[in-house]
Amino acid sequence: MNKVAIVGVGHTKFGRLVDKRLMDLLSEASLEAIEDSNTKNKDFDSVYVGAMSPGVFNQLSGIASALVDKISLIPAAADHIKNGPASGGSAIKAGFQAIASGMSDLVLIVGGEKMTHITTPGYVTSNVATLTHPEAERRHGVSLPSFAGMLTRSYLEKYNAELDWISDIAIKNHENGALNPNAHFQRTIKDFMKSAIQKGKGSWHTVHDFLNDDKANPVIADPLRLFHICPISDGAAALVLCNADNAKQYSDTPILISGIGQATDTHIVFEREDITTLKALKIASNQAYKMANKTPKDIDVAELHDAFEILEAVQSEDIGFFDKGEGAKAAHEGLTKIDGKIPINPSGGLKARGHPLGATGVAQVVELVWQLKGEAGKRQVDGAEIGITCNFGGFGNNIISILVERM
Repeated sequence: MNKVAIVGVGHTKFGRLVDKRLMDLLSEASLEAIEDSNTKNKDFDSVYVGAMSPGVFNQLSGIASALVDKISLIPAAADHIKNGPASGGSAIKAGFQAIASGMSDLVLIVGGEKMTHITTPGYVTSNVATLTHPEAERRHGVSLPSFAGMLTRSYLEKYNAELDWISDIAIKNHENGALNPNAHFQRTIKDFMKSAIQKGKGSWHTVHDFLNDDKANPVIADPLRLFHICPISDGAAALVLCNADNAKQYSDTPILISGIGQATDTHIVFEREDITTLKALKIASNQAYKMANKTPKDIDVAELHDAFEILEAVQSEDIGFFDKGEGAKAAHEGLTKIDGKIPINPSGGLKARGHPLGATGVAQVVELVWQLKGEAGKRQVDGAEIGITCNFGGFGNNIISILVERM
């Protein structure tokens, strides 16, 4: 099997991007990655586009073919990869397999989504909820936020944890996002609190007082509140992959994809043995560790899928960093900050960087590339050499984990 390297990355701003359409965003990220990889004059063999619902959100179904034409990569093979919020991770996996097998030598991966133009209340949430089981869950009005609320309540009760510890994850991720020029939210929660005070909306002594206020931070899916949940975002991110033997032709500092894992779990959430354990992540991350000949102790930095802040706590356990029930406490104690024992989501995570569905899995790897190359600016993790991701499909029933390291 050929080894696979990342030789270029691209990343648009994430957020409410009123003046850009989905194809604009995919093109921008792709061209930035091609420029970064010095492959402008090369022929790409394959292009994989990760996007969850461009047909529903943007009336675009032939998105991969359209992108290849728009950025002049014809006759490259082009595929649209769909795996819900893990579409980006699945696109990377497809590109990895193409090069590892020898079928392709140069591959473009891009993930993106455009959603903030949709003004119908609940439309995006309802579309994402189609990932749930159609008879056992969806027909009864179940949504992913409702699952996250149930998971949070179960976790707090089972492990005697505190909701304020989950809030600490949001506080940390907003602090990181404030250091990321591409983030949807480049403001700390303390900044939000100060703004609310200036507008006469209330008076709070601490950030936790602000986060526990029903008006300032309303309950969305009990006990989760607004600041515990990621935003709806627009954006795109891209990678250029090649056979690692040729990587130095394109980049002085290529990054190796040394491990990839993917696994599924029971679709109907209430039928799982333990809702507070992400079985698919345990399996997928172990596959990635085994392929890369690494262990959780080798990891310097991680990008986890915190669509709801409880997920960062649970994922940090099931990916091997902390014992069960200790993830939220570890975040509360500062172990997952940029200067902590195991920095998690220095990008700001989905909570602050944003979550343009199909872009997220690719953006996670882009952040790790910047971290491993020492190009992450004010959010740089000192000495980072190895990183891992968790890209979360459905509600934990289809998970991808990607491990990268310096070459």
